[in-house]
Amino acid sequence: MADPRENAESRILLARVMLDELSVAHCADLVSSASAGAVVTFEGVVRDHDDGRGVEALEYEAHPSATAVLREVAVEIAHEHPAVAIAVEHRSGPLGIGDVALACAVASAHRAEAFAACGALVDRVKERVPIWKKQDFTDGSTEWVASLS
Repeated sequence: MADPRENAESRILLARVMLDELSVAHCADLVSSASAGAVVTFEGVVRDHDDGRGVEALEYEAHPSATAVLREVAVEIAHEHPAVAIAVEHRSGPLGIGDVALACAVASAHRAEAFAACGALVDRVKERVPIWKKQDFTDGSTEWVASLS
C-alpha cells in the first residue's frame, strides 16, 4: 500500500491568495467526502480593535510569492498529517470589519487529526506566508504590520 504522505500535493484542493471575498463554506465543500468523519474550518475575521485601539479597516498586501508559499505550507501540513484534505485561502486588498481574511478547511476520518492539522495550518500561514496588513485606526492613524512572526 502506498504511503499517504507521498500524495500530499493531491490532497491540497485549494491554496490561493485572492482579492475576492472568501468563503469557508466553499473550502469545506471542497474537502468534504464520504470518508471524512470530521471537517474542521477556520475563519480569520477582521475585528474592530487591536491592542486597545479602534480599527476601521484593513488592507492586506501580498508578496508575489504568497500563493506559492501558502501552497508549500499546506503541503507541509499534509505531509505531517497524512490522512487530511486541505483547502485554504487568504485575502488581499482592502477589507472591512467582519470580512473574512483567512478561510481554511481540513477534512479527516477523525476529529483529532482534523483539529490538529487545521490549527497547525493557521499557525504556519501566519508565520510564513509573506502578507502584510495596513490597519486604519479610528483615530485617523495607520500602521503596517508584517504577518510573519
